[in-house]
Amino acid sequence: MTAAQRERADLSALLGELGPEAPTLCGGWSARDLLAHLVLRETRLDAAPGILVPALAGYTKRVQAQLAARDWPDLLEQFRSGPPLLSPYRLADAQVNAMEFFVHHEDVRRAQADWQPRVLPPEAQDGLWRRLRLISRIGYRQSPVGVVLQREDGGASMTAKRGPRTVTLVAQPGELVLHAFGRDAVRVETRGEAEDVAAVLSLERSF
Repeated sequence: MTAAQRERADLSALLGELGPEAPTLCGGWSARDLLAHLVLRETRLDAAPGILVPALAGYTKRVQAQLAARDWPDLLEQFRSGPPLLSPYRLADAQVNAMEFFVHHEDVRRAQADWQPRVLPPEAQDGLWRRLRLISRIGYRQSPVGVVLQREDGGASMTAKRGPRTVTLVAQPGELVLHAFGRDAVRVETRGEAEDVAAVLSLERSF
């Protein structure tokens, strides 16, 4: 089973347990809204571009609302069973879904009380680390200072943004991925001057 398949199965199970009205960390979305987003992304290629392109966002929002209005068990089963056979998302599942599903799984988990970071297997952490370089450059692109990301489980590091001074964020790869994606419910150690650290932590880390 790939990382993407594990995250899909575990996220489906969690959504089934919590129900459609559970909160998430996604900008006020409920679990129902998040699930509709995930189904839209894989099954409505006509509407998916609006996820990233503001000029098309209105249509995407309408389609997502239509999906969210569907019967919850049916919508959940559609996500659990994966995209249509000929969908590019099925063909490239491992490449395009592993990080997406990890982040949204944590969006649901960490919106609940008394959450704790999951203990991920080393190969899962390694996979997230490999995918972190590109998203970190996007997430920290507006930083006024340099940003270095360092693994706490081995010391490997990468530069996300160069600058006159540097802030280093130290954590497990999964925590660094979530922070780069704009999530604040993370366990990250910061190193650097206090004002520089504050600047990085307050960044609008959006995609």
